Amino acid sequence: MRQGRYGFAIQAEEKSISRTAQVRYPTVLFLAFAAAMAWCPGAAAQVDKTSPREAADLRAVFANAADIAEGRQIAQTCVRCHGENGISTTKDVPHVAGQRSAYLYNKLRAYQTGARRDPDMEPAAKFLSDDALVKVAAYYSSLEPAQPLPTAAKAAPASSDPVAAGKAAAAACGGCHGDDGVSKVPGMPSLAGLDPKYFVAAVKGYISDQRKHDMMKSLVMSLPDADLNNLALYYGLQKPRRAETPAAGDQAAGKEAAKDCAGCHGEQGVSTNPANPSLAGQDASYLVVALRAYKEGSRAEGSMKNAVATLDESTMKDLAAFYAAQAPQAPKVVKPLSTAEWVQRCDRCHGVFGNSTDPRTPALAAQRTDYLDKVLHAYKSGERKNSVMTAMSATLTDANIDGLAAFYARLRLHNPAVRMSSARGALADARLSKPATVTRSVPPVP
Repeated sequence: MRQGRYGFAIQAEEKSISRTAQVRYPTVLFLAFAAAMAWCPGAAAQVDKTSPREAADLRAVFANAADIAEGRQIAQTCVRCHGENGISTTKDVPHVAGQRSAYLYNKLRAYQTGARRDPDMEPAAKFLSDDALVKVAAYYSSLEPAQPLPTAAKAAPASSDPVAAGKAAAAACGGCHGDDGVSKVPGMPSLAGLDPKYFVAAVKGYISDQRKHDMMKSLVMSLPDADLNNLALYYGLQKPRRAETPAAGDQAAGKEAAKDCAGCHGEQGVSTNPANPSLAGQDASYLVVALRAYKEGSRAEGSMKNAVATLDESTMKDLAAFYAAQAPQAPKVVKPLSTAEWVQRCDRCHGVFGNSTDPRTPALAAQRTDYLDKVLHAYKSGERKNSVMTAMSATLTDANIDGLAAFYARLRLHNPAVRMSSARGALADARLSKPATVTRSVPPVP
């Protein structure tokens, strides 16, 4: 036993590591790193300006067996959360076995400097020397990864396509609002082309009695948020057109009266604010009913109550006739990507099937689903800071996050260092047991 530089005794762990491994480990990691650079041109571009041995975060890639043995001793304080051999059994705590070494080093440094916040990791890393961080990262990177989650352990969401789910849910709405969301019944609003944010807010208004309508409340009261969002997305993506219903009233008079409404609902009834509905092409009878409801108070909305306070029945009909005659326009609604499409984007940085080939980028394969779910929500909310990940996760839905977490958790993580070490070890043993022979081809004599 010898005294280590970290304030506690370090056993001669390297004795438990084969002599062959001690000799070959730096070479193995170098070959693994070289293979990574060849496989991922983007990864090579990130480090081509700096010699690997001069880059602080790449020192862990070239650690030797003695470094790894010391890293194992230091890592004993990590076992409580990250488990024996770096395989976590604690909710929301990641597996670190087989994770990319430069990534582990960089994140330990981030916790140490406060660039990444966590109440458990910050004090754990605070007093470790830079040399200790390198060796801990090298140790965990050298371990066999966790086994992938069984396929049946967490199935992907039943419907990974929210638009298809919204269409299925909309079948119950077609009798009143039209099969494609364009009304054919006077007094019933068209839903096609409504901004999803407005649609959700309007439906929740019926639930909360902000909009008093007994039939609508009974229909949507038990509607889960996920189904409501799917409905809103489906109708938002449908091509709007004028309602196929008659309109009483004077359009010219309505155009003049509509000047006071343009600030919120647009010059021609096409809103540019998701909080305010577009009125162009809407059913005229419905518009009159809605205006009357705001005036009488059965719809509680302060700005609308003030706007309609002086309107008489004739003016309401004129406004409705004007807006019903205008050409509606589709809002800017983007169809969410499927899990398969998101995986293609994630694989650009994190490697095919979540097996990163860049030592600075984390592998995702075989990671805990609860941890992946947690960090994706953290990037989406801005709680965890990373400009690339924040941009990538901005449009992720809860279903996307569930699907991605389940997908990557079921994939096998490959550790190039472990696999190449085993292969080279077998080759070294074979060479020791049999003298090497050199064969030369002799050119034919002319």
